[in-house]
Amino acid sequence: MSFSSIYEIAGSAMTAQTVRLNAVASNLANADVVSGSEQNGYRAKRPVFETVMIESDSGTQGAMVRIKDVEESTEPLQRRYEPNHPQANQEGYVFFSQVNPIEEMADMMSASRNFETNVDVMTRARSMQQSILRLGQTS
Repeated sequence: MSFSSIYEIAGSAMTAQTVRLNAVASNLANADVVSGSEQNGYRAKRPVFETVMIESDSGTQGAMVRIKDVEESTEPLQRRYEPNHPQANQEGYVFFSQVNPIEEMADMMSASRNFETNVDVMTRARSMQQSILRLGQTS
């Protein structure tokens, strides 16, 4: 496997984790958003990743990450009776998103650590390349 393959694989993982972090940020920003109907309420977003196998010139394989889709949650929104709320519907109900901030924070920490791990992979690959170049230098 070439160094360029290592960079491609780690880069694809970093891109995937960035999409995941963006979804977490969106979910946390809308955690307490209220709507007057279930159709217009905010639904948590979750990226869906898939593995893409690659083959290098030497025949060894690696696996990149590709963002397949960003799906919305299908969980029903929380319905609360608050007739005095400005966004309440005719029956007096408002609908809150089903975003769980604790789950989102755990997801954020996981995505951040995964991103950092892939940065380390790239850093170590670059260090290996520099060591190879130093072998050719004369003292």
